[in-house]
This record gives sequence, structure tokens and C-alpha cells, in this order.
Amino acid sequence: MTALLATGALVWSGIAAVAAPAATAAPAGAAAPVAYIANSESDNVSVVDTATDTVTATVPVGDGPSGVAVAPDGARAYVTNRGSGSVSVIDTATNAVTATVPVGNGPFGVAVTPGGDRVYVTNHQSHSVSVIDTATNTVTATVPVGAQPNSATAAPGGARVYVSGNASVSVIDTATNAVTAEIPVSRPNGIAVTPDGARLYISSQNADAATVVDTATHTVTATVPVGNTPFGAAASPGGSRVYVTSIGGNSTSVIDTATNTTVATIGVGSTPIGVAVTPDGGEVYVTNSNSGTASVIDTATSAVTATVPVGSGPYAVAFATPAGGPAADIDVDVTARPNLGLLVPYLTFTLTARDLGPSAVTTATVTAALPPGTTATNLSSGCTTAPGTVTCSYGPLANGASASKTFRVPVHLLSLGGVKVTGTRTASSPADPNPANDSASATCSVVSIVLVTCV
Repeated sequence: MTALLATGALVWSGIAAVAAPAATAAPAGAAAPVAYIANSESDNVSVVDTATDTVTATVPVGDGPSGVAVAPDGARAYVTNRGSGSVSVIDTATNAVTATVPVGNGPFGVAVTPGGDRVYVTNHQSHSVSVIDTATNTVTATVPVGAQPNSATAAPGGARVYVSGNASVSVIDTATNAVTAEIPVSRPNGIAVTPDGARLYISSQNADAATVVDTATHTVTATVPVGNTPFGAAASPGGSRVYVTSIGGNSTSVIDTATNTTVATIGVGSTPIGVAVTPDGGEVYVTNSNSGTASVIDTATSAVTATVPVGSGPYAVAFATPAGGPAADIDVDVTARPNLGLLVPYLTFTLTARDLGPSAVTTATVTAALPPGTTATNLSSGCTTAPGTVTCSYGPLANGASASKTFRVPVHLLSLGGVKVTGTRTASSPADPNPANDSASATCSVVSIVLVTCV
């Protein structure tokens, strides 16, 4: 571990794929998510039942597993083996390796696109990213990136993959598999993207901070002090919190994304590296490399509630919903229409949640992000508003059913230009297996208070 840090190698996967955030209670009988923890020194993956916080299986993989990511449907886990130059594909139903995919030199980070069709793997020593077709388990493209790529995270819509390197974050366009931008950051490591895709939170090792980047402009908008030598970063499902591990402080910092301030610092094990939030947002798992454990944090209290012994040198963690467990895919849609010629002209936005199954939705929450300075009025029942957001609750919904909630945004002279509202599923029960359709946007172009077009 010391040698890796001295050479500047990242030892965390950057899984992506956050008052305390509310967790979504699982329905009675629902299976708890399973944690997959890559143990770099014992060359295996620990499978942890999060209901009991116990290891239920140990899966041998390649040499030096460093990163892990789970497909959106939960059927497969992808593990990077930095010493073997390969990726192990684990069938989560059987917890057996079903394929080994050769990639570049020193693979570390790994991210699965929201559609589940591709896996992006950072090759630390080859200065590249391998793109794996999940249907064939073959490398279909190799993307040159900045020096010593580390973590990888996919944008919620899947249009971009963000890769941290020695001194910058590379932005990969997944349609062309080409780098379209480089964002300078001081020794970036873990990358967390907010559920609406608007911001990145990047652990900056040399600055002892999390660097906040606007994804639309690729500019740094804030720097949040955290613990000593930050490594991993993960956002909560609702996007209200980001968790950053600090290997020098043996702690995890909790960032409030509304204020970009650290609101809690939680002591964990020795040399915490990987971090991930459970799909319901109720717990955070932190891998402690030098302790050989995972710390379990209750997000409501910011307290460690369990310590799970795993393999040697645990680096990364990701969650899967057990096969056969209840799942409901929620498709989010946002539409807008202008209402003009009135005493107080306004825009009506409609947030629709549609259950694509296979199970019925018990509860769901969709949060709409509003433009700065915008207010919302005339909210549907079940919706609340706060500065910059409207949050609406749904459920129950049968498979195939949908429900819509509306609110108004007044139009005035200060509204001239674009008024964009993005709706994102921020919580639901049972688990949503497909994040690709969790977010949608509608934009109105305001030319004057009597001329508005919405798309």
C-alpha cells in the first residue's frame, strides 16, 4: 500500500458510479443489496449481505483486484485486476467468474454505462481507457487519455465518462470514444457525479479538498476542504450528500451539496479508500485497506454501525440487488407548456413517473432542479419546494401505470432566455435496476413575456 501511494497510483475504483438524507425503506420481503468488495492483496472479492453485514461468499479473481462496478441490472460485477492486466466478469447469481477480459497495463478504475452495454476501464500504466462490449466481453476501443488514469465514472445519461489522471480529468464522449475536454485538477482521484449530471465532486489528493466542477462548462466552481489525502468519492442517490474518504485522516467526510460544506467527519478504519452508497441511500460502505475491513455508516446519524472483516487490502466496493428480488424501473419524463396572455403569465412543468416493472412501485421521489433564482408555485399534492428545487412523491404505482405532478414557474422580465428544469428520480422502492431513464429535462425559451416556446 505504501509503495502504491508513493508512486501516486490510485487504489480506488471510483465507483459510480448522497439535515441527513432520507433513505427509502425496502418493502417487506425485499432482498437487501449485496456489496462486492475487491481485495487487492488477497486476490479475491468478498460478497457481503448488507442485511446482516456478513461475508457470504469469496470469489477468486486475478492479481491485485483494485476496482469493481456492477451492471445496472445487477447481473454482473466487473473487477479490474491491476497485476493481471485483465477484468474478471462475475455472475452475481452464482458468484462465479464467467469471463476474463484482457485490457491494458495496470487496470484500476471501472465504470459501467447506464445502459449496461459498455464497460470503461482505466489502464494506469498504459495511459488509456479500454472499452468493453458487455455482450461479447471483448475490447472494442482503446481511448488515449491523460497520464496515469485512475478513477472512472459514467454520467447519468451515459453520454460521457469522466476519468481522473495525474493532473486532470478527461471527458470521454461515449458516442465517439474520443476525449473532448481535459479539466485541470490537482492530483484527482475519486469522482462522484450528481444524479442530475450537473456537477462532479473530485477528491483532490494534494489539496486535501473536493473540487466541484460544472459539467456544462468544465470549470471549477467550488473547492470543499475535507480530510487529509482524500481518495474515494461517492454521491447519495438523491444527490444531497457526497462522501469522501481520506486515507491520511482515517476518516470519511460528508459534504452537503446544497452549501458545498463539510457537515460531518466520521472516523473509520485504517487507510480508507473505496466508498459507495446503498441504492436506498441508507448506508455507506467504506473499504479500509490496512484494516482489512469495511466500515458501515448510517447516513441518518453519520455514525459507524458495523465493521465487516473482509479480505486483505480491500480497495473498492459496489452494490448489486440480488437476482429475483423485487425491482421496478421508473421512467422519468418532464414536459412544459407556456400559459401567456394572463395577468401573471407562467410556465407549467409536468413531472411524470412511469413504472416499467416488473414489480409495482411502493414509493418514489422525483426532484426537479430549477434555474437559479426561480420560484415554483401551485404545486400538486405531494410536492414541496425549496430554493432551487421541487420534490414530488409518488406511489403506489402498478406495473405499466404512471402518475404526473405539476407546478408553475412565473414568467417575468428576468426570465428572458432559457428556463430549463431537470427531473431526477432520487429515491424509490423497490430498487430501480435501470438508472438510464431516471432523469429528463424540459426547456422553455423566453423571448418576451408574450412569446415563449417549450421543448
